[in-house]
Amino acid sequence: MNAIRTILTGAVAAATVAAATLPAAALDRRVTIVNNTGYTMVRFYASHRDARSWEENIFGGKVLYSGYNVVINIDDGSGYCIFDFKAVFDDGDEVESFGNNVCELSTFTFNP
Repeated sequence: MNAIRTILTGAVAAATVAAATLPAAALDRRVTIVNNTGYTMVRFYASHRDARSWEENIFGGKVLYSGYNVVINIDDGSGYCIFDFKAVFDDGDEVESFGNNVCELSTFTFNP
């Protein structure tokens, strides 16, 4: 029994190390963006931390109504995991959030 437990413990440890050492390019960068602000989000930007400006509006011509969410693949092909977010709302307000690890983050919520 102890030999089986030792083998299983070793296998779990090896799997954990393998998952922890995956290259950043292999990581999932899909993030659920939740809008709980009471306002319609009309634009959303995600730019990797070394970008000099905001990338294009990910929503294109679409919007994200308050109380709704959308799954966005933040992968821009750069290999980065750290991204800055910017949301623009229909009342003109802008909210920025810096240093979001999209390789570990599964949900990001905008609150009032």
